[in-house]
Amino acid sequence: MSEHPNSLSASLVSDPSVPLADSIRIALSDDILAGVIAAGTRLDEAQLAQRFQVSRTPVREALKQLTASGLVEHRHRRGVFVSAVPVSRLAEMFEYVAEMETLCVRLAAVKMTQQEREELLAIHLDSHKHVTSGNIDAYDKANIKLHEALFHGCHNRYVEEAVLSARAKVAPYRRAQFKLADRARSSFVEHGEIVKSVIKGMTHEASDMMLAHIHQSFLASSRYVSQ
Repeated sequence: MSEHPNSLSASLVSDPSVPLADSIRIALSDDILAGVIAAGTRLDEAQLAQRFQVSRTPVREALKQLTASGLVEHRHRRGVFVSAVPVSRLAEMFEYVAEMETLCVRLAAVKMTQQEREELLAIHLDSHKHVTSGNIDAYDKANIKLHEALFHGCHNRYVEEAVLSARAKVAPYRRAQFKLADRARSSFVEHGEIVKSVIKGMTHEASDMMLAHIHQSFLASSRYVSQ
């Protein structure tokens, strides 16, 4: 594995609630999208286990998750290699996610219970502390929690399963965007407009706000990986 010892993220997410495999996946995806681990690099299980001071089992699971997201690919009898994801492919991925999340939020604006709407607002307001503290890991987790509340709030298990699968493809990129200055702050503002529309049952407005939000996420993500 071609590495940059002075730049690699040697530490894992400190949150004990994050499974070890997920923590390894996050560290590797951060390094891949930052260009620290270049496209074409072979990821060796044994070397990664040594790097993170863990057994090979969570490393193997992390690599499976990265394969599902498209950040790496498994080549028969050769191992796992970092993929090169062109901007055109990234745009298509976000376009699909945008359509799925827009459908979810439109349904959620109609189907969410009053308690679910109150919980959605609470999740949103609670995430502000992570914006002000600049805690990217915490805001990323809060961001996922808010979107998943909307997915569940659509009360259609087929749509929810489909959007979760679609979101997994762009999850590393959506996390990476928060490394850009003020992106977490603007994301919080965008969330506020979405939440307000959902709480008021404004389906068209909620859809428009979500579509705009995902587009901004794409622009920020592509800007980060291109710099």
